[in-house]
Amino acid sequence: VQLVESGGGLVQPGGSLRLSCAASGIAFFSMYGTGWYRQAPGKERELVASISSGGQTVYADSVKGRFAISRDNAKKTVYLQMNSLKPEDTAVYYCNANYGTNFWGQGTQVTVSS
Repeated sequence: VQLVESGGGLVQPGGSLRLSCAASGIAFFSMYGTGWYRQAPGKERELVASISSGGQTVYADSVKGRFAISRDNAKKTVYLQMNSLKPEDTAVYYCNANYGTNFWGQGTQVTVSS
């Protein structure tokens, strides 16, 4: 199983980014729960947003109303649309897929700075 994130980068406060996570080596991707986590320097990894196999979503309070998670099972891809970005959103963002076992991507850096 391989998860590959893309879409990170440097953005000014108030800007937007869209992260993508492409999965390979998973036969039944639609059955997996998926999510995005982030880890800032000196902090623990935290859940940003998740979307279940049934499409139910959960968001961290800090991103509600600004971020949106979605998935395309045919493309085996999970997305995270991030709007109104703040400096405190700066972190390495990791994709997760789970179905009894957790799988992680390598992470993509998001930096929000003027």
